[in-house]
Amino acid sequence: MQETIISLRNISQRWDHRVVLDDINFDVRQGDFIAITGPNGGGKTTLLRIILKLLKPSSGTVTYLRDGVPTKDLSIGYLPQKNMIDSRFPITVEEVIASGLLGDDISRDETSRRVSEALRLMGLEEHAAKSIGALSGGQQQRALLGRAIISRPRVLVLDEPLSYVDKQFEHYIYDLVAELSESTTILLVSHEMSTIAGMANRHLIIDHTLHECHSSHHHVHYDCDECPECQNEN
Repeated sequence: MQETIISLRNISQRWDHRVVLDDINFDVRQGDFIAITGPNGGGKTTLLRIILKLLKPSSGTVTYLRDGVPTKDLSIGYLPQKNMIDSRFPITVEEVIASGLLGDDISRDETSRRVSEALRLMGLEEHAAKSIGALSGGQQQRALLGRAIISRPRVLVLDEPLSYVDKQFEHYIYDLVAELSESTTILLVSHEMSTIAGMANRHLIIDHTLHECHSSHHHVHYDCDECPECQNEN
């Protein structure tokens, strides 16, 4: 079995008297490709923010591990669900992507090389010097994806990576994510499960609680209860 790198135990999240997540327990293992789906408002993005330690849960613990020993730091790239960059902020596309390397101890030449590579991968070479606010929603999404992968993180967390992008680039993202999954642990939230499910080795359904579906063929985001594999579990 692969090494556990993130462990969630007894995670619950409440806002006032509303339960968003209730008693979530699971481990992320090195090399996992985890597809996460579920109804709107079921707590998917909240769970990702807790995993990233951007949000402290009402109860429970998130532990990062290296060689079985708890560690404070874990290299994680993150593509949020919505563009959090103010379009009026004077920052270029190149600078947005390069910000994914903040804190990394690499040379200026290596930084320049990686930024150029990310711009090429995202199809944004001609837009490198433009203000991020001058780009379309899909192009901004691609810039943020470039920022998420530029550090070559150990874990890549993608929340609805297909938002705003056109169909042509959507298929390119599928290919890119499939390639990244060969060397990177991936957690991906998407409603487009028909394609993602074929790439993922684990499927989580989040609807305030967690259910791990053991079928790879479900196409909509809450039909796992109907699949034979999961029926046999119950």
